Amino acid sequence: MCNRYVTPDQAAVERYWHVGRQNPPRLWGPLVHPRGMGPFIRAGDQGRELVVGQWALIPPFAKDAKLPYSTNNARAEELAQKPTFRQAWARGQRCIIPAESFDEPCWESGSNVWWRFRRADGAPWGLAGLWNTWVSRETGEVVESYTMLTLNADAHPLMSRMHKPDPSRPVDAQDKRSVIPIELADVDQWLNGSQDDAQALFTLPPAAAFDAIPLEPPRQSSLI
Repeated sequence: MCNRYVTPDQAAVERYWHVGRQNPPRLWGPLVHPRGMGPFIRAGDQGRELVVGQWALIPPFAKDAKLPYSTNNARAEELAQKPTFRQAWARGQRCIIPAESFDEPCWESGSNVWWRFRRADGAPWGLAGLWNTWVSRETGEVVESYTMLTLNADAHPLMSRMHKPDPSRPVDAQDKRSVIPIELADVDQWLNGSQDDAQALFTLPPAAAFDAIPLEPPRQSSLI
């Protein structure tokens, strides 16, 4: 799963994904945490549109925008079953989440060391997501929101190293998770294709596609 990432500015989003020029300026902070505001790209009536919303999807059945549980990540393998996400998935409400980088925790040293992941080619990430427009039944308030999809990464040579291991699970069944990058050439397939078209993009790039570095050195044990 991912719990923080860095966004490109609006000019970079417009330049790379050719979206947003027709929209009014939309400002967001560079570092996004769950329930913070961030940009996403979805298919609109006039083509791609740039939207700013809450990073934590609010499902249609929610009575309040503030949910008691986390919805900033969604397992790609369970979208059709999970009540929170299945309507957005069924309706094809897929989006691209622009990111300069994203952070994941590595526990190989025995403590949490954050790593930062950029693309090795210097381009921004376009991460797979779902969106929803929630409307309050009581006040009519409209809230845009989105979730970031994740995929099992137990077999990936880099992403399987992230997150705290579960000692109750075997090494090859940890259910380590990774975000799902959507390549620029596949954006239209992701936004406008069928469910089968979208599921065909549920893959992870090779380790060489990532520029990954720890943000701090591992902490030394006080027993040494």
